[in-house]
Amino acid sequence: MKLAITGPTSGIGAVAFSQLTPYFDEIFLVARNESKANKLIQSLSPNDQKKVTFIYCDLTDMDTVVSAAKSIKEKTAILDVLINNAGGIFQNKEITKDGFEMSLAANHLGHFLLTHHLLPLLLASPSPKVINVSSEAHRAAKVDFNDLNYEHKKFSSFLSYANVKLFNILFTKSLSEKFGEKGLRAFALHPGVVKTNFGNETSGLFGFFWKLSAPFMITAEEGAKTTIYLAKTKIDSLKNGYYFKKSRPVKPSSEANSKKMRDRLWKESEILLKKWL
Repeated sequence: MKLAITGPTSGIGAVAFSQLTPYFDEIFLVARNESKANKLIQSLSPNDQKKVTFIYCDLTDMDTVVSAAKSIKEKTAILDVLINNAGGIFQNKEITKDGFEMSLAANHLGHFLLTHHLLPLLLASPSPKVINVSSEAHRAAKVDFNDLNYEHKKFSSFLSYANVKLFNILFTKSLSEKFGEKGLRAFALHPGVVKTNFGNETSGLFGFFWKLSAPFMITAEEGAKTTIYLAKTKIDSLKNGYYFKKSRPVKPSSEANSKKMRDRLWKESEILLKKWL
C-alpha cells in the first residue's frame, strides 16, 4: 500500500503521517519545507524512515505541483491513498505568482491539480482513496464564481476560507461521481477545531473568536483521528463522496450537495488551471 500526503510537517498532518506510516509500505511526504520534513522523518523508527520519500511541492505554485506529481510518477506506478491535508487561512489578500488568490490556490487549486495528475496512479490501485480535509467553516460560504480571485469585491479572510472549505467537499463529490465506477473512493472531513498555529495569523472578528475559543480546542492527535480512520478503514461504497466528522458521515450544507455548484467549480478550476493540466 502506498500513500501520499500534503501538509504533513505540522498539526494534524504530522500526526496523521506519523500514525499512518506503519500501515503503508511506501509514503510520499509532499511538503514545502525540507528541513521540517527531514526532522519528521527522523522521528520515525529506522524501519519506517526507509519507507518515506520527501517530495517538494508548494501548493500555491502550480509549476511545483506538476513537478511533484511527476516525481511521484517516476517512483511508483500505483498510489492507494492521497490525503489532501494542507491548507491555511490568510489574513490579507495575497495573489500568487500564477495570479490566484492565496487561499484559493493553497486550499483548492493546488490539490485539484495534484489529484488530476495523480489520478492515473490512483486508478491503477485496486481500492484507491482521496481524502480531502475540509471544515465546518464551509457552512458560512458565500461563493461568487465570477470573482474567485477577489479582483472586484472586498477580501475577507474568513469568507475566503469558508468558500475553499466548501470547494473541498464539492471536489470530493465530483471525484466520487466522475471516477467512482472506476473504483475511486473520495471522502471529505472536518477535523474539529484544533489547537495548532493555524489561526495565529488572523485578526479582526475571526481572530477574536479564535482566541476566545482556544480553551475549547482539541489537540492535533484528536484532530487527526478522522483522517486516520478514513485512510485505514474500508468504507461502504454507498458512502462514496460523503463528508465525515468524528469518524462518522454527517450532512454538510445544502450548497455542498449542489450538483450545479460542483459542476461549476470543476469547470472554473479547469479554466484557471488550463496551462498546467
